[in-house]
Order: sequence, then structure tokens, then C-alpha cells
Amino acid sequence: MTLTTSAYDKSSLASQLQVECDALRAFVTLLEKEQLVLLSQDSEALLTLAEVKTQAALKLAEIANARRRQLNLDTANTAMTNWVQQFAPDIRGVWDDILELASRAHHLNQTNGEVIQLKLRSNQKALSALLGAAQDAAGLYGRDGQPNLPITGRTLGNV
Repeated sequence: MTLTTSAYDKSSLASQLQVECDALRAFVTLLEKEQLVLLSQDSEALLTLAEVKTQAALKLAEIANARRRQLNLDTANTAMTNWVQQFAPDIRGVWDDILELASRAHHLNQTNGEVIQLKLRSNQKALSALLGAAQDAAGLYGRDGQPNLPITGRTLGNV
């Protein structure tokens, strides 16, 4: 942390942090919506939501990187927390909100990822079952159109 109090404008920083907080709040809302869609069966909505989520994540990264560059801080949130405590305690509330929202976003994203993995495994099992049934059914009729059922078990008259 090499920045001193004279190197920034507190009102500008407060405004930037509020923009970051609002963007993060909107991102959390997107993740909550994604979770609801994942728990429903509306896969079409997921495609649209994925694009919006990607754009929102890029915007958030851009805002956070701009803040770090302006304040000449490393990427650790603890550095920013220490800086706010030392140089701008009046904006601590907004920074705390950002940290809380970031934690919520991380948790939601992890949970959504787990739901996606569960659905993917379920879909893969269903697809395997369908492919297996299709392969079994492919041998039901011969080229002459007559049933060609595989014989299982024992035949009549045999022990």
C-alpha cells in the first residue's frame, strides 16, 4: 500500500465504491435467478442468463481493477480493508457491503456449479440408458423384418 490520503478524492472513491456495490448487488440477483432457473426445467432461460451473467462478471472485474489501480493496492481485500480503516473510515459501510455481497456471490456461484454438475451427471445417466435401450432395440428385427429377439434364460425342455 503506497497511497496516501492526498492521492485520492474521498467523494469520488465513495461514488466508485457505490457503483461497485450496486453492480455486485445486481450480480447476486442474477445468481439467485440462475439458481431458480436451474432448479426449474427451463433450459432456454439458462442460455440467455449465461450471457447476461458473463457480461456482468466482466463489468465487475473491470470496476474492481480500476479501483485497485486508482488506489495502487494489490488484489487482496484485506489490503483494501486496511486502507479504508486507515484513510477513509467514513466509507467503511459501503466496503463492508461489497465484501458481504462478494461472499454471497461466491457462495451462490459454488452452489449453482454443484447443481449444474448434478444435472449433468443425471443427464449423462439418462442418455446412457437411452443409448443402451436403443442398441438393444436395434437387434429386435432381422433384415427380413422378422423378430430377432435375443434369447435369455433357458429354453424349454432344457434344464
